[in-house]
Amino acid sequence: MPRSGPSDLTSFRGEWKVLLDCASPVPDVGRLAELLRRADWTRLLVLAEEHGVVGHLVARLHELDEHQVPPKIRQELVECHRIQVFSTLQLSAELVRVLELFAAKDIPALVVKGPVLGMRAYGNPTIRSYGDLDLLVRQRHIRRATESMQTAGYQAAVSLSAIDAGKIPGQYLFSKPDRNLLVELHNDFTLRYFPRRLPIEDFFARQTRVRLDAHEVPALSVEDELVLISIHGAKHLWERLLWIADVAALVSRQTGMDWGRARASAGAVGAEHLLHLGLRLATEVLHPHLPEEVSTLVQQDALAAKLVAQILRWLPAAGHAPPGLFERAAFRLRMRGGLLRAPAYLLRLSLSPTEEDWQAGERISHNRLLDVLRRPFRLARKYSRAGKD
Repeated sequence: MPRSGPSDLTSFRGEWKVLLDCASPVPDVGRLAELLRRADWTRLLVLAEEHGVVGHLVARLHELDEHQVPPKIRQELVECHRIQVFSTLQLSAELVRVLELFAAKDIPALVVKGPVLGMRAYGNPTIRSYGDLDLLVRQRHIRRATESMQTAGYQAAVSLSAIDAGKIPGQYLFSKPDRNLLVELHNDFTLRYFPRRLPIEDFFARQTRVRLDAHEVPALSVEDELVLISIHGAKHLWERLLWIADVAALVSRQTGMDWGRARASAGAVGAEHLLHLGLRLATEVLHPHLPEEVSTLVQQDALAAKLVAQILRWLPAAGHAPPGLFERAAFRLRMRGGLLRAPAYLLRLSLSPTEEDWQAGERISHNRLLDVLRRPFRLARKYSRAGKD
């Protein structure tokens, strides 16, 4: 498939409507069939891949008559989805191995997103695309976890010497390049985009088990998962339809959601607006059903409404028409809300160094002040419109 993205949004307008129907938990199959008759299949496949919803597209097309999809396109979709299925199976098997490795070393861990979210939201982990595994591990266990991963053949992006020096990255990344495997470890220190520090002990106390094939894996409660994916989507400015589809599918399929607990979980980290933003965005774009009292609260959040209007301008481009540096900063200020909280939140994000600020190859900076000062300039280069182009 062509690798160029949807930079000319007007030419992708019809295909965008097709994707919305495919990603919705309440699709209109008749309307979808009509939209497909006018769609450009090449552009549709490009758009689906850019937004991470190839699995959603394949699942919906199975509900249509076979003659409505050109044979060549159907074969291309089948091949693309086959690759996604094999990747999911490989990652799920590796997840079990990593959890067993940690259990043997008495390192508690919780699975976030990935195959667990695929099961919870879609009842099938192969519907959702993902390229890595994410686990929550307490900071005091990071060094032993790193040693264990290295013993298992993984390369650690954050060295033991950096850990011993007290350096905190954006995530503890481990890779097996020969097998295209990536594992990320997170905790309350690395998840900087939570407006307030993650209450990690509460997350562990509320953990549950999710069945993957013949295994039950430890995971966040479904309410904590909803809050986490809402914050994750906001972190990335909701630039991909996949993240919105996850929220819509999760709240549609998890009918036993404890909404009081979800609101309390969001409140504990100062993410009430971000939860409402994720729910409102899912509602306006993909139309899941929400309980009336929840829908009322979401609709009453004027800040969430303003942010949704911003997101809808850049969403169809899947990151190929990103907001500029100052628009990004303004979005982050707004999504936190409050005259004092918003600037403090943006300042913390702008001045909290990650491995990109304090690590250059094997060399580790030991001057925290320079790391702090270096970060805003690096972010300016990274997110300026010219740098992006």
